[in-house]
Amino acid sequence: MKVCGAVVFFLAYFGCVTSACPALCQCYPRRAEVVCNEVPLTAFPSEGLPKNTSTLTIQFTNITSISEQDLNAVPQLKELHLFSNHLKNLSSHLLRGVPHLTTLDLTGNQLSHLPLDVFSHAPLQILVLKNNLIEKVDATWLPDNSNLTWLDFSGNRLTNVPVDFLHKMPHLENLDLSNNHLEKILAKSLDPLTKLDRLNLRYNKLDSLDPSLLSSTRNLTYLFLSKNRLSQIPQNIFQELTQLKHLSLDDNQLNSVPSGLLDHLNALEDEGLDLTANPWVCDGKMEYLFGWLQKNQNKAFLPETITCSGPQSLKSRSVMSLTETELKI
Repeated sequence: MKVCGAVVFFLAYFGCVTSACPALCQCYPRRAEVVCNEVPLTAFPSEGLPKNTSTLTIQFTNITSISEQDLNAVPQLKELHLFSNHLKNLSSHLLRGVPHLTTLDLTGNQLSHLPLDVFSHAPLQILVLKNNLIEKVDATWLPDNSNLTWLDFSGNRLTNVPVDFLHKMPHLENLDLSNNHLEKILAKSLDPLTKLDRLNLRYNKLDSLDPSLLSSTRNLTYLFLSKNRLSQIPQNIFQELTQLKHLSLDDNQLNSVPSGLLDHLNALEDEGLDLTANPWVCDGKMEYLFGWLQKNQNKAFLPETITCSGPQSLKSRSVMSLTETELKI
């Protein structure tokens, strides 16, 4: 303990003490937080980290790896934010020394391959792996019956997600798989995810959806399917989604939708349904969607921009501006 002043009142009131803190980092003892931001670190700053640190942020540095031994320096850690470093490697059993860790953010690194049990040994609730180089997911990364409620895997290179990986997260509320290369989501993949509230699949390569994919996710309120290659939607796929507030189907290859597709979506918010930028064919198959839009215009996002790509006589016309005669109903 180092006394910082000579005035007795000052000492008594402020308890002036110099605490340990790693070089190039800022320490905030009152909230047990350490921040190392935009500094030339090349290794994890174990030296000087206060043992009681509960939140640690290391971002925009040159650190390339982190190990179980590194984290042993902060056994009380609850949140670890490692945003935009140069991480390429994580050690197996990484979290064994931080049994209280609930949040781990690894956004914007260079991770491509992760070892077995890498996220086991801690009660993680939030795991963010956004904007890395990961091509394959392994179920062994997580413990059985994981505590995860939030998983962000967006901006990677995934072509599929194993069913057994998703089945390890029965408490999941938010799943973000956007900006990957997913070609298919296997049937029953989401069956245990009964608490799922948000599902983001946009910016992938999905060309079809299994009819039963969403049968167990009855608590979904946000579903993002835009920027895929969907040309058809199964007739009853949204049947159980009576709590859904927002559905994006824009920028796909849809030219029609089956009758009754939207009938159970009674909770849609105003402008909650996005159908723009699809090649709609305005013929008799458009009867259902035309009628739905007429009755629910307020629920569609920019309904006047939902336009016909064919036939030629109706090309570029807004669906909302058509008549039943023009649709040949």
